[in-house]
Amino acid sequence: MKKLLFLILGLIFLIVVVKKFNFLSNLPNTPKTPKQTIEKQTVVYEESVITKVVEEVLPSVVTVGINKITTTGDFFQIDPSNPFSPFNLIPGQKKKIEQNIGSGFIISVDGLIITNKHVVSDAEASYQVLTNDKNKYNVEKIYRDPLNDLAILKISSTTFNSPKPLKLGNSSKLKLGQLVIAVGTPLGEFTNTVTSGIISGLGRGITAGSPFQGYVEKLDNVIQTDAAISPGNSGGPLLNSKGEVIGVNTAIAQEGQNIGFAIPANVVSDLINNFQKNGGSFERPYIGVRYKLIDKQTAVLNELVAGAYVVQVIPGSPAEKAGIQEEDIIIEFDGKKIGGNDEQTLAKLIAGKKPGERMSLKIWRNKKIMNISVTLTSNQ
Repeated sequence: MKKLLFLILGLIFLIVVVKKFNFLSNLPNTPKTPKQTIEKQTVVYEESVITKVVEEVLPSVVTVGINKITTTGDFFQIDPSNPFSPFNLIPGQKKKIEQNIGSGFIISVDGLIITNKHVVSDAEASYQVLTNDKNKYNVEKIYRDPLNDLAILKISSTTFNSPKPLKLGNSSKLKLGQLVIAVGTPLGEFTNTVTSGIISGLGRGITAGSPFQGYVEKLDNVIQTDAAISPGNSGGPLLNSKGEVIGVNTAIAQEGQNIGFAIPANVVSDLINNFQKNGGSFERPYIGVRYKLIDKQTAVLNELVAGAYVVQVIPGSPAEKAGIQEEDIIIEFDGKKIGGNDEQTLAKLIAGKKPGERMSLKIWRNKKIMNISVTLTSNQ
């Protein structure tokens, strides 16, 4: 009887052990730590944010293309069989250029599109936009901002089936490390390419331009990002996690990788307000000089003064009428020194004025200081 009891107890013990072993064998080999769970949740969250933003904005991003006919230069061809006239003049041949050169995004249902001015800088060319649904539209009118590397394109509202315009965010509230998404057509070939990154810097000063057009412009207070931006991305939107445009992709650093720049959205907002206020045109104060900023260190090394060194005076401009000359250095504008800080570049001081205002300038010429008055005009 005792032997039977011990046998029964042994069997029960064996069954319990086997069941426990099977339970343990079904458990994961390496249980996840809280850190691993958080990292997975973060990755999934970031991916869902990006895919959601892209899905919403992609129909409103466009590719900008150019159409132009160029003529190659004449050249001489040697004809050895004609000793009396061995050189034959061969006239240049016409060549049609048709290619995608930039990006843009829709800001209104009636066919207004934002892009960079350097993308559409050629006044002799015609342009068209390609939407995400593969439809092409001719650009009927181009409004170029004389102060910033921005332009508004107008396409026919009667044939344009506009998607929802993109919303502009507040670029004054941006923070370093903030998630951003760039959309555009890199190299003019890969339409609606999406890249992501973070805001790497704020308040940068750069020279922007287009390898397709050979156009350059000095820009201040731009956004730096490590989101991949290539030639052809110019004019496309830089977006935040809400799908708001916080910048217009403008340039890349030639010397480094993963360094791109965008014009802040608040500049675009001011542009649109100015455009609408003036009935579809830009009224910007204009002086008419191209300049390079000379800082104090450069001035000391070259026995000059700090200020805006005039590289070119635009014919017929207020500057020419006032007597400003090339190689002059503008050291003061309306009583404020040029180049004292980022807020006192000549362009920013002019932007704070209105067309028709008369400004007093101090000019350094041939080691002498001169006082000149200039009446600003409107550059449409």
